[in-house]
Amino acid sequence: MNAPKKLIPTPAPTALNVRTQSRVLEINFDDGKEFSLPFELLRVYSPSAEVRGHGIGQETLQTGKREVGMTGLEPVGNYAVKPLFSDGHESGIFSWDYLYWLGDNQGSLWLDYMERLHAAGHPDDTGRDLTVQIKSGGSCGHKH
Repeated sequence: MNAPKKLIPTPAPTALNVRTQSRVLEINFDDGKEFSLPFELLRVYSPSAEVRGHGIGQETLQTGKREVGMTGLEPVGNYAVKPLFSDGHESGIFSWDYLYWLGDNQGSLWLDYMERLHAAGHPDDTGRDLTVQIKSGGSCGHKH
C-alpha cells in the first residue's frame, strides 16, 4: 500500500520514543495526534525496495516478524528516520508523512496484513492481538 500524495503539509513530529520492552514507536505530531506504532507493523510496511519491490505487484509478504525488535533509530535529515530492526533490516527510510499515514491507517493496514498472511497460509504469523474474521472467497472487502 502506498501513502497517498497530499497537498496539505503533514504535521511535524513533536516527540518520538522507542519503547523496546513493548516494541512500539510512539510519535506525537503538532496537530495533537499521537500514534503508537508496533515494530511489527513498521517492519512489514517498511518503505524499502526489499519489502515494496520496484513497482506495483512486486511487494514481498513479510513473515515471521511477530517478535521483531528495534536496535536503533537513526535520523535522516529533518524529514525522516531509519529504524534498525533486530532481523537485520535497515534499508527503510520512514518520512514523517509516511509515519503519519501509517498511524492514521493502522487499523486497515493490520487487517490487510493479516488477510494476506491468512491467504498465504501463515494465519498465526503475527503478534497482533486482534481476532479477524477472514471473509471466504479471498476478498478483503476493499475496492481495488
